[in-house]
Amino acid sequence: MSTSTRTVITGIGVATPSGLGIDDFWAATRVGKNAIGRVTHFDPTSYPSRLAGEIRHFAAEELLPSRLIPQTDRMTRLALVAADWAFADAGIKPGDIPEFDMGVVTASTSGGFEFGQNELKKLWSQGSQYVSAYQSFAWFYAVNSGQISIRNGMRGPSGVVVSDHAGGLDAIAQARRQIRKGSKVIFSGGFDASICTWGWVAQIAGGRMSTSDDPDRAFLPFDADADGYVPGEGGALLVLEDELTARERGARTVYGEIAGYGSTFDPKPGSGREPGLRRAIEVALADAGVETGEVDVVFADAAGTPRLDREEADAINAVFGRHGVPVTAPKTMTGRLYSGAAPVDVVSAVLAIREGLIPPTVNVEPSPEYGIDLVTAQPRSASVRTALVLARGHGGYNSAVVVRAVD
Repeated sequence: MSTSTRTVITGIGVATPSGLGIDDFWAATRVGKNAIGRVTHFDPTSYPSRLAGEIRHFAAEELLPSRLIPQTDRMTRLALVAADWAFADAGIKPGDIPEFDMGVVTASTSGGFEFGQNELKKLWSQGSQYVSAYQSFAWFYAVNSGQISIRNGMRGPSGVVVSDHAGGLDAIAQARRQIRKGSKVIFSGGFDASICTWGWVAQIAGGRMSTSDDPDRAFLPFDADADGYVPGEGGALLVLEDELTARERGARTVYGEIAGYGSTFDPKPGSGREPGLRRAIEVALADAGVETGEVDVVFADAAGTPRLDREEADAINAVFGRHGVPVTAPKTMTGRLYSGAAPVDVVSAVLAIREGLIPPTVNVEPSPEYGIDLVTAQPRSASVRTALVLARGHGGYNSAVVVRAVD
């Protein structure tokens, strides 16, 4: 088959608190439906943070073979179902493409907590299980990628990226590299689901979670009242292909192109040097061959803490100018999904391109001091041809991806 230099999205599988599948997800996202509420997976009464974005109506038992249920945790079940949806959306059936031409590159941050917690329960009750419990920490990052590839007979390039919230974009970039090396199809994205007692304690220890009990005022990036983020569960998987390969096989839909990517690492705290996000944006735009005036919307990382929001706003303003580009953060409807957040933003970006509509940042009253044109309350009609997606990870990771329309 012929190859081009363009990597395109031909299939989507998405599962978030806002909705399961493309249609449900976008119907809620485009109008700003808030899906944050009190935790129900366990009793959160004794914890300082009690809100999350939970996926309320996911019945894995109805969507996966019964033998997989006891072998997997919630994160893996969500990813396996999303992979099935992405395959179907792309019009690809296992066996349509040679197994060594299909691979999986995913990201994970904290989704293995539930698996580890279950293993520790076994350790407490059965001392002989200690090996399994401790080994779980070493390999839970790979469970999504491995389970997806095994279930679908995909024996091409495989890998897992671990860079916190930035990981979802880093995985997509790695998938693009593999396609440029000759792979025909790469599944990529990220999922996380760590709303369990052990995962909750670990997230609270990070010191950045909101302690508000008001779902409408708990996660407020770029707002004067911001005091942390609300976590969520879910993510998205994308089917990525070389553009000519996709057209030659008769792909039903080409959502958009992964046109550019940039990543940087923040300098040592206290060094006085500028954070690396601005440079990541500039690298991504240069990689895509895109001028700043061509970017129609920025999907922000939206950390929800004053310092990080200030750093992100400063980076956006340095590149585009104050109020120079529309900015949105739909994740205020779902909570931050860790490695799943940025792939979901990529999905939102291509759907915004398709419809000509920028989804809103709900509940936020933007502070003028940030100087950004934040789309709030209501969706904004716009001609969207090029979108920039940003993600930052704990410890200094910065990533940016340019998504562009394909005629």
